[in-house]
Amino acid sequence: MNDRQYDPYAGSDPYAGEYAADQYQVVGYDEYGRPVYQQVPQAQQVQQVQQPQVPHQSQPPQQSHGYGYDPYTGGQQGQQGYDAYGGAGTSYDTTGSPYGTAAPQDTAWIPQQQPEPPAPEAAPAPAPRREQPGEYKTEQFSFIEEPDEESEDVIDWLKFTESRTERREEAKRRGRSRVVALVVVLALVIAGGVGYLWFAGKLPGQSGGDDGAAAASGPQKRDVIVLHLHNTKGDGTSTALLVNNATTERGATVLLPNTLAVSDDDGTPTTLGKSVDDDGSTGTREAIDTVLGTQVEGTWRLDTPYLENLVELVGNIDIDTNADVPDPKAKKKGEAPLVKKGEQQTLSGRMAVAYATYRASGEQEADQLQRFGAVMQGVLRKLSSDPQAATTTVQSLAQILDPSLEDKDLGAFLAKLADRAKGGDYKTTLLPVGQGGTLTDGAGEAVVKDVLGGAVKSPEKDAAVRVGVKNASGKKGAAQDARVSLVNGGYTFIDGGAGPAAQPASQVTYADAAKKEQATEVAKTLGLPASAVRKGSTAANADVSVVLGQDYRTR
Repeated sequence: MNDRQYDPYAGSDPYAGEYAADQYQVVGYDEYGRPVYQQVPQAQQVQQVQQPQVPHQSQPPQQSHGYGYDPYTGGQQGQQGYDAYGGAGTSYDTTGSPYGTAAPQDTAWIPQQQPEPPAPEAAPAPAPRREQPGEYKTEQFSFIEEPDEESEDVIDWLKFTESRTERREEAKRRGRSRVVALVVVLALVIAGGVGYLWFAGKLPGQSGGDDGAAAASGPQKRDVIVLHLHNTKGDGTSTALLVNNATTERGATVLLPNTLAVSDDDGTPTTLGKSVDDDGSTGTREAIDTVLGTQVEGTWRLDTPYLENLVELVGNIDIDTNADVPDPKAKKKGEAPLVKKGEQQTLSGRMAVAYATYRASGEQEADQLQRFGAVMQGVLRKLSSDPQAATTTVQSLAQILDPSLEDKDLGAFLAKLADRAKGGDYKTTLLPVGQGGTLTDGAGEAVVKDVLGGAVKSPEKDAAVRVGVKNASGKKGAAQDARVSLVNGGYTFIDGGAGPAAQPASQVTYADAAKKEQATEVAKTLGLPASAVRKGSTAANADVSVVLGQDYRTR
């Protein structure tokens, strides 16, 4: 739209000449009181052309589209007329002077009439209205379509705030995830630790059985050393087996009575005490292997002076004592005992030797052996668990060891036992034997099988079969006669003692089906019928067990 305002200084019609053919109408006034024109729509111009011509005359002020009052001339401005064809006519001001030039044919004014509704294709012109004081036109405002620098800062701040909020939420989620993961890991660690303690039998109140053999299935690895304590100031020796079970991680001291029946090198029956004195360390070690089915790896001879030094080296021991032990150096009777009876008594080297070798009048050998075992377990609790440190202690004794055992081997072995003793995984047990030095019923199951070997070990491929013989024939010489026959036949004789009562028929039993053929050969060697051979339980320290009945004939 081309709007043009009247210029009071121009002195002429702004629409004359160039805009003479255009049609305009007043739509308002500016701040100086000058009219503002707007072009009449084409439909309205056509309508005006179609109106009949009337004589040229001045139009009343309220009906005309004049210029209005001129504040600079003090008179009414002239009015613009239009011909029937839309041409511009001559305009006159209030003095009658011509304001513009009209075409000759444009001599008549067209009266102002109420316009008809515009054609459908043209939008109606907005109704003119006079501005009110204090109002503003839309032309005085501008709308910003593109964000300025300040709005960009606001947007950036919103983005930063949103990003920071997202980071905080993500950090919270990660934190919760870490907490959940930590709880899961701790639960797994605790469950694994409890499972291990249960497997090892170390939970409080958990019973580990005789040596915790139930904690591991299958064959078990054991290291065994035989210990002989020689009393240099008295007669006799005390023997024990030190056992380290690497499978169940437990240790044990098995006390062996001197009355235990064994066989010497030529198969002659003897006792453990006599074997130590007569056959030495090697013969005794082999005899123990034969009667118990074990595999002793070395012999540790510990004379009483060395035991005293050993206790001093570890810094004394604390054990429970079951008797008052008099001082061997006491000059008068009634003096205070060297070792007092009680719990957690601190013993020096000399006191430990006195207690380990003490046997009161009327006591059994088993009582003295229990004291010896208590002293050795007390020493192990004070010995270092470090192999090098334990080896240094052994070397400090300056004793001469059996060739089958070196300082470093003994030190490493004792360090393992020391670790077991400190952790509460160590016990001392007595091998029960009956009259005649044979194993009592149940002893093989409780000690020989569970503590020493898990099961009686089968002999090597070329080793002699161990045959346990129990005399239930009622004949005193029957066992000795059977021994001679078996030894001559290449078997190892194990004395099983006498039966509680005589039985009519002899029996030869085997526990392992692989031993059936050997059992049959044993029966032939003893002159027994094949019907005497059957599968059943055997002695814990024998491959084949024989019970001589009244049908057995001596040679």
